[in-house]
Amino acid sequence: MPLILEAVGPRVLRLRLGSPGGKDYGILQDLTPHPLKGEAGEGWLRAVFGEGELRLEANPLRLRLFWRGREVLTSSTDGHIRGGLRLPFLARGEGAWSLALALESGEAVYGLGEKFSSLNRRGGLYTSWNEDALGVNTERSYKNVPFLWSPRGWGLFVHTTARTHHGVGYPPWSHRSYVLLAEEEGLDLFFLLGSPAEILKAYADLTGHAPPVPRWSLGVWWSRCYYSTAEEALAVAQRLRVEAFPGDVLLLDGRAWLEVETRCTLDWDPRRYPDPQAFVAALKGLGFRLCLWEYPYVSVHNPLFHELATRGFFLRDREGRPYVYHWDPEPFGQLLTPLPPSGILDFTQEEVVRWWQERHRSLFSIGVDVMKTDFGEQVPEEAVAANGDTGKHLHNAYALLYNRAVYEATPERLVLARSGFAGSHRYPLHWGGDPQADWEGLAASIRGGLSWGMSGGAYYAHDVGGFYGTPEPELYLRWAQAAVFFSHIRFHGTSPREPWYFGEEVARAVRAFLRLRMRLIPYLERTMEESLPLGLPLVRPLPLAFPEDPYAGGFADGEFLLGPDLLVAPVLRPGGEVQVYVPRGRWYDLWEGRAHEGPDLLSFQAAPERIPLLAREGAVIPWGSYASRAEEVALEGFLVVGEGVPSLGKKELGRISSGFHLGELL
Repeated sequence: MPLILEAVGPRVLRLRLGSPGGKDYGILQDLTPHPLKGEAGEGWLRAVFGEGELRLEANPLRLRLFWRGREVLTSSTDGHIRGGLRLPFLARGEGAWSLALALESGEAVYGLGEKFSSLNRRGGLYTSWNEDALGVNTERSYKNVPFLWSPRGWGLFVHTTARTHHGVGYPPWSHRSYVLLAEEEGLDLFFLLGSPAEILKAYADLTGHAPPVPRWSLGVWWSRCYYSTAEEALAVAQRLRVEAFPGDVLLLDGRAWLEVETRCTLDWDPRRYPDPQAFVAALKGLGFRLCLWEYPYVSVHNPLFHELATRGFFLRDREGRPYVYHWDPEPFGQLLTPLPPSGILDFTQEEVVRWWQERHRSLFSIGVDVMKTDFGEQVPEEAVAANGDTGKHLHNAYALLYNRAVYEATPERLVLARSGFAGSHRYPLHWGGDPQADWEGLAASIRGGLSWGMSGGAYYAHDVGGFYGTPEPELYLRWAQAAVFFSHIRFHGTSPREPWYFGEEVARAVRAFLRLRMRLIPYLERTMEESLPLGLPLVRPLPLAFPEDPYAGGFADGEFLLGPDLLVAPVLRPGGEVQVYVPRGRWYDLWEGRAHEGPDLLSFQAAPERIPLLAREGAVIPWGSYASRAEEVALEGFLVVGEGVPSLGKKELGRISSGFHLGELL
């Protein structure tokens, strides 16, 4: 079996062995060849690309990767007492490959998509296989990406849609090795070299850059599971305006606008919505855009099911019959309505994609703005698509096909998606799954968003207040405060999530933070403009922002930066006490103007109306006027951070230094 080496850009090396199964689902976007100089001798091979170098040695087979003359990666050195290696660098079994790479003591590894445990993957076993995780409490997740990286200077992307397993210093396998097990016939690997930011840029160049999103999407999204009638939804929208809570989007979840037994061919429930256009117009009159829920399955009770089955629009079983997916009723308990047996739309067919997009256009024509593309994780391995692939390769790719179809049909090029895979960042935006409404649900939701950002995703939102259960008022407030500093913010849950349900004090504090959110819209837009070409997320975990700081990784699971200049430390437990790590440099407390010199560890006692929020010295932060909708925000001026920093001729609204108080600008 030949080994094929190619350079794709000055810091990316592709290594292929054999031919992976499955079809090409367009994950790779740019494979521009780059010069690769090679030489070989007896038992060795050397290849140089840009400032990178690969060395392969035989007997035993060994890989070494260098970046700018420094060795950043080598094959596993896990040896056996009898001599030789306990783990071979490469091994092939029936329908599977394994790869073993060495990890240094203390070396951190990040990525692999949306995962809800500690951001540092070291010590865990992770599977890249999309699942309805039913929460944020396990390794299972909705958005998996077989891409991981280390601050040591290397990244690895496994180009396959098949199931892969990643033992990242996983002790039952080897605590000193990263071991990949790919359930594939061939192996297609991309090694990416450089700093973490350079690795993310190279990954984005390879798989596509996230596009900008419309300004209104940066505003506040309101939802619950669910508004039972049009009158109830309109009453919430009216009260939000009366009580001066910012709001740009109202979202109708699945049961809110669809009839469950027959969903989903995107037909309004005629009993509750006899005149959908009038409802949409009334909502628009209140200044809200409308988001509707969907999933890509059609109930056997739907009047169109047999017609679609006859036309071959569904995935099929091994005998060629439409595959009917039967939902397991147990996980949902009594919380949600049982789901009907359904066919799974086959988005490998252009005719199906066009039909589905046309169903959407009838919604957009009456004023619907965006769709919440839920689910997408249910393709069974035994299901067969029209293109010949089985679920073995289609299962993960399905999220990409589904969200691409809806994204491309939407006039403003946006979806709110739950499922995702490599390449899905090109079809924003994504939200985290169904978190438990408790403090650990909040912490895990933040980790999931940060993890998605470390895996190539630019945007993320989570369900403020948690999805299942009812949050206590303090938790609800702290969740809202943390969500304000993510790229997108949405309130959602199985019980009401509007602020007035949590008491006057909480409602007042939430209102103040949502006003702060609106003020930050120009900063978010500038961050988006600067970040997307670099492949960076809007929200940055500390190991990504400060890869050379040996202490930053210890605070990765809570703190983060919004853009380059705002350091946020969410309150993740009752009582308001927060430990804040201040990175190197001078940072100013936005509430009091006090300067802190890093590196340092501070203790904050956060009052209900505050969370720790610091700004980097030298920053000039665009500041917006207050408005109830993001589209109405105007640039008011700039906050200048530090004593001796020039305002660059811009309108200076305030200088963040001793005596500054953010509350005065809210």
